[in-house]
Formats: sequence, structure tokens, C-alpha cells
Amino acid sequence: MVKEITIIRYGHREERDKRVTSHCCLVARAFGAKRIIVCGPKDKGLEKSFDKVNLNWGKGTSLGASGNWKAEIRKQKARGAKIVHLTMYGIPLGRQIEKIRKEKKVAVLIGSQKVPREAYGLADYNVSVTMQPHSEVAALAVFLHELMQGKELEAKFRGAKIEVVPQERGKKTKKRF
Repeated sequence: MVKEITIIRYGHREERDKRVTSHCCLVARAFGAKRIIVCGPKDKGLEKSFDKVNLNWGKGTSLGASGNWKAEIRKQKARGAKIVHLTMYGIPLGRQIEKIRKEKKVAVLIGSQKVPREAYGLADYNVSVTMQPHSEVAALAVFLHELMQGKELEAKFRGAKIEVVPQERGKKTKKRF
């Protein structure tokens, strides 16, 4: 069973990708990843926004940065993580997920721009969620949901100042300060 999940966001471009990268971070957090590493120029706005989510909604995923995606992959491999590259060109998720679930640590590579061919060789698993063009946000959510077998849907985040109160209609939160 996977004990530790890291997400590697390849090629973040601050102006062009800020919304999509922030959504990848939120999905990583909500679906059980321990950390997300954004490869590209350091984005202080993204860090500040993500820290605020963790402060208000409870401690979740940590956010880090790396200037070099290949070095980050080598670092993750040295830590014992298996690299899972989400790509529409990979082996279908249903044929790979059982093997991946047996790994202790996984680092999931998701792109923002075209991922270099070299990434396919560095990955231990090249996995397709679908073999059609789609969003990396959607692919990450589907992959993590399948990896966690739905257990992430009931996760509690320690230190939450705000919690959703489930109800049929309307929006209600509980604040703890």
C-alpha cells in the first residue's frame, strides 16, 4: 500500500499556468498527497495562497519548488519513490493501478507544457487515465482517487479552522478559532 505520495508539477509558468497549477495543488492536497513540488520559477503568490488554504482548512500537503525537474525525479528515486508519469500515451490506468498500489512511495509527474521525451524513460510507470486530450487536473484527481480507492473522500485535516457541515441543500461551515 502506498504510504507516501508526492506530486511533481513539470514546467510551471507563473503567468500562464497559475490557475491550473493552483488547482493541481488543491487536488493533490484533497486527494491525499503528502507534498507537491512545482518545477519552474519560484511563485510566491502560489505559495502564499496555498499556505492560506492549509492554515484555514487544516494541515494538508506541503508545497515546495525545484528549478530542475530531472534533478527532482532523481531526488525522488533516491528516496525510494517510483515515478508515475501521467500521460495520455501511457498504459491504461486500469492495467497499472494494482502494481502501483503495492509501491511504498510514488512521485506523480504531471505536465503543464509539453513534457520532454526523456520523461517517458525516467518514469517507472507511464500511465494514461484516458487516451484522449484532457486536463492534468482531471488526470491527477482520477489517478489519486483510484490509487487511494476512495479512502481520501473522508479524510480529516488536523488543525482546520473551517470545516464543511454536510447537508442536502445550501452551504454551511463550522469555524474553530
